[in-house]
Amino acid sequence: MSEASRTPAHPLLRRLMRKNVLSGLMFIAIASLGLWLSRDYPIGTLRRMSTGFMPQMLCWLLMGLGGIVLLQGLLARDGSNLAGEIGHADAATEGRENYWSIAFVALSLVAFALTIETLGLVVAIVALVLIASFAYRGIAWWETLATAVGLTLLCWLIFVLGIGMTVKIFPEL
Repeated sequence: MSEASRTPAHPLLRRLMRKNVLSGLMFIAIASLGLWLSRDYPIGTLRRMSTGFMPQMLCWLLMGLGGIVLLQGLLARDGSNLAGEIGHADAATEGRENYWSIAFVALSLVAFALTIETLGLVVAIVALVLIASFAYRGIAWWETLATAVGLTLLCWLIFVLGIGMTVKIFPEL
């Protein structure tokens, strides 16, 4: 099957087949499903959040993100980023690299889960970021370091200072 026969001829269909448009629609659909499933959960107030507050807030955020991605896809001028097309020359290499990326991200989450209680927040986040950084070859060492420092600081501010969660910060020596 030739490349020209797979590409929609109508300009509107070409625009709707862009990856960002489809991703935005998928985000909006998942958020809508989440809002519908959590419709009977009590929300509460900001001071006394109930069981439905976080799921519904995350669904609204996901819906907003989906709207932004959808608009970016619709307003982009370049129509070459269609779903089903591969931007790189070798499709087999692209697939293998994606599997390695997924494996490194999953491994980083497992490492975080295994180290957060025993080694503390700082070591767990540094391990998470360091292992996940292998998922992308083009990342510089200083970007990995800045991400680890920033994420550690943000988590400490939110969870330790913000909500008073008791979590080990550093490993006991």
